[in-house]
Amino acid sequence: MRLTFFLVAFLLLTVETFSQVGFPYCETFADQESLGAETVFGGSAKLVDGVLRLTEAQLEQTGYIYIDIPFSPAYGIKSSFEYFMYGGTGADGLTVFLFDADVQNFKPGGFGGSFGYAQRNSTPGMTGGYLGIGFDSFGNFSNSSESKIGGFPGPSNRLYPNSISLRKNGSGLNGYEFVAGKMTLDPPTGPLGLSLEVDYQFPLSSGGQGTSRVTDPALPGYRKVFFELEPNPNGVGYLLKLEMVVTTIANEPRTITIFPGIPFPYEAPKNLKIGFAASTGGETNIHEIRNLVVEVSNEEGLKNPSGVDFSDFASCEGQENTFYITDEEVVLPNENSEIRCLQFYASLEDIEEESDDICAQGKCREENRVLELPQGTFKAGTDGGEFTFFPNEGFTDQSVTVYYTITDTYGKSSTGNAMTLKIQESPDPINIFEEGNPEIVEEVRLCGGESVSFTSKGGEIYERYEWYKDDELIEGAQSEKYNVSTAGVYLVKAYNRKNCPAISNSILVSFPEFPDFDFESPVVGCVPGESVDVTSSILNYDPFTFDYKLSGGGLTYLDDEMKEISASGEYQLQIKHADLDCYSSPEPIQVVILEEELIANFAFEIKGTGVKGEEDGGFFPDDEFQFRDLSPNGAQSWSWDFGDGSVSTEKNPTHVFGKKGDFDVVLTVTNMWGCEASITQRVSIIRSYRVMFPTGFTPLNGSNQFFVPKFKGLVSGKLMIFNSWGDLIFQTDDLNTPGWDGKLDEKLLDAGFYVYRYDAVATDGEKVTKSGKFKLIR
Repeated sequence: MRLTFFLVAFLLLTVETFSQVGFPYCETFADQESLGAETVFGGSAKLVDGVLRLTEAQLEQTGYIYIDIPFSPAYGIKSSFEYFMYGGTGADGLTVFLFDADVQNFKPGGFGGSFGYAQRNSTPGMTGGYLGIGFDSFGNFSNSSESKIGGFPGPSNRLYPNSISLRKNGSGLNGYEFVAGKMTLDPPTGPLGLSLEVDYQFPLSSGGQGTSRVTDPALPGYRKVFFELEPNPNGVGYLLKLEMVVTTIANEPRTITIFPGIPFPYEAPKNLKIGFAASTGGETNIHEIRNLVVEVSNEEGLKNPSGVDFSDFASCEGQENTFYITDEEVVLPNENSEIRCLQFYASLEDIEEESDDICAQGKCREENRVLELPQGTFKAGTDGGEFTFFPNEGFTDQSVTVYYTITDTYGKSSTGNAMTLKIQESPDPINIFEEGNPEIVEEVRLCGGESVSFTSKGGEIYERYEWYKDDELIEGAQSEKYNVSTAGVYLVKAYNRKNCPAISNSILVSFPEFPDFDFESPVVGCVPGESVDVTSSILNYDPFTFDYKLSGGGLTYLDDEMKEISASGEYQLQIKHADLDCYSSPEPIQVVILEEELIANFAFEIKGTGVKGEEDGGFFPDDEFQFRDLSPNGAQSWSWDFGDGSVSTEKNPTHVFGKKGDFDVVLTVTNMWGCEASITQRVSIIRSYRVMFPTGFTPLNGSNQFFVPKFKGLVSGKLMIFNSWGDLIFQTDDLNTPGWDGKLDEKLLDAGFYVYRYDAVATDGEKVTKSGKFKLIR
């Protein structure tokens, strides 16, 4: 026999495990913390008050669970559980099901009368379903309604309440056929010929509305199920036996045989999983289970495994020594069996006989998984036959003997064997050095295609070396040096003459990927003759961590040299890790420096008038200004700011300021490279109106026939004419009036001087009053 021996004090992986693996499987459903396995919940299923509740007594409830641990059916299966069906109006029922453990993406079947197992109309049956046992309170699981296949004889929708029925395997909408069934209460009478075929009648539920859970076997309403699949000695599949403990009279629980051992001639998959489902519809019940036990049917066909005595292996002081007892080193007589766990004892006398409690047999007791002795501590590992031993100081060159048992997949344990380990002196330290570097490093970074040579150095003479990559032994690497060309974590174990390994430091060898880097192209210089900074276009430019290289025009610029590029052209940009020599693939980048400066310019006038300033008559608030871009070179977009909160992006916009004031108009132009230039000009509107009166008029001359003012910028005006004695002889408030024609009561007045008065309001609200003399000429 050979004990596989490893020393991995520096790197032990933690593996998630469960307190229960394989057979026997026991689950009380007492609470979430005590669940001994992965239990997958679906629909309305939940833990309530120490039980697994599949449905409430509510309409249209669907709930299921399955235990996500595979069981081997090689020796058959037997199981027991309590169920509680109560508190509602009598529907529907529950199933216990077995399905193929290797199916992917498990889904239950149809609910309603299919109980989550069989197909229902267009809903497929359970994925990988092998066996469904329905406890049918309402009576639909036992008929062929809703597209189920087979049932008790009679109409497809005839109800068979209080029936226990078996359905076989199926896939999708096919299969899940009715195999057999028994009525437990009031079978239909007539030509069907059904009979109870049970010891006495009892309902499947323990009570209707207002009733509670019955957990005491002595009280009426208690129900417990025992079913067994025993390998069929004369054919394929199993013989199925189903019994129930039923209490209908106080203090008189009885065991009722439902199926005494009927053939279930269907080959089981390699591994099975078990689960439960329940449903309600238009009628209701609470459905619950607890105290589930699953174990091997053919217990007599199982044998205890046998261990071996180990006596010639060493451990090394000061290190946690890890060992494996492999399946091949012991005797595992049961089919598809593996080492589930080890348990340790200080002496053979301490090895207790297995308990009569099947659930206790199925567990590896925590108190036996760690054993502390004066010489050191033994710990059972998480992976089958794995265990560790950490020697205490002061026992060098001594031996320690411990006793162990192995427990297999079916909960069978060996009778006990001895294991003797010699405690050897810890070796002197050893280190790995990168060739040419006297310092110990944690990481070596390489470019693609490069390699590094490691050398191990220690204070002893070593008889052999083992090199490891990512905790895996490298075949053939047995010298003090090793050349590395692939990424990984490397270490060496150097064995001294006592066969104790000195474990080196670990060195990570990595081939870093080229860093991602973003940059903007082109890089534009807007001032002719001035250089540009290419680094400003690189996002998160970091010359301390990375090196950059710009190439073009026969020149190369490194890192901060790229801050002064003085020639336009096509360049290539590369990056690398600062500690490595390999650059990334070149990326094209364009540099553009303007040869001619971008200049902004514009002119303005009153639209359609040619008025450009005070010398032309001035500007008024309601004037419409026409602005014209006069920028000489390369402008492709325009941004106008009129100084009064208004803006425009037109090339030649118009604008009305609407008030007096000085307005700084800014034009910003942008060329195709994003360069900008601006110019500011002031528009001064110093008056809001103008009014001019003639000094005379000639009513008889068609060219000067009316006395009327010329004005601009007024919103209202009232003209009044007086004679020399002060009498009002004409008035109008019409801004568009033709004026006074020199008449009074349709009679032309005499030539001479007259007086006018004019009251008006300007566009900005200013009040205007004008008066004076003028001459009527005949």
